Amino acid sequence: MKLIVRELQKSFQEKEVLKGVTYTFSSGEITGLLGRNGAGKTTFFNVLYGDLMADGGELFLEENGVEHPLQVEDVGMVFSENYLPEFLTGYEFITFYMDLHAQSDSRSVDDYLDFMEISQEDRHRIIKGYSDGMKSKLSLLCIFISKPKVILLDEPLTAVDVVSSIAIKRFLLALKDNHILILSTHIMALAEDLCDKVVVLDKGILMALDVDKKHEQFEEKVLEALQGGTYET
Repeated sequence: MKLIVRELQKSFQEKEVLKGVTYTFSSGEITGLLGRNGAGKTTFFNVLYGDLMADGGELFLEENGVEHPLQVEDVGMVFSENYLPEFLTGYEFITFYMDLHAQSDSRSVDDYLDFMEISQEDRHRIIKGYSDGMKSKLSLLCIFISKPKVILLDEPLTAVDVVSSIAIKRFLLALKDNHILILSTHIMALAEDLCDKVVVLDKGILMALDVDKKHEQFEEKVLEALQGGTYET
């Protein structure tokens, strides 16, 4: 399965944020999206997610060699800030979310919460008292329940504790085979550790980095790219 982005354009007044972005993302791998603050990473995600309308370009999903336009229901997004109903408990929220999305398996609410390592005590506390890591777990659990084909992760591990980050990493690795995952991050170590490929958004253009992320000069190459250096074309 592939997400095909062709000549995607988006401007705000006179500022061109996306200048004909063209790239193909594939399932079976996690793609890291790097860029400076204000480079347009969130704008790119919001266009893919359907929250913003592009000024030009095309978005397609390719399945079994057949292309079709990307649909809103094909895309799920985990935001850097978690927008959850804080007056509900974790258990109540996941129960409500499961009621909204038809389930094809026999997992219970507790099965899902166990999978995300949310304790019995925590799942029956209101979300307002949750840590950022626990809120991120709930947001990711919604993605796991709804199973969108394209999953966008906007800084998913920001302000997350070590234990939660390990659980979330395992979760993402378990998802990548059957989904297209794009992870926006400013944490270089996370891109090196978790992502199979790295792309850089700079000056409105999206390009793949021309060096293996395990290369000893990976960080230097990223900095060079963001300062107008070389990309893979």
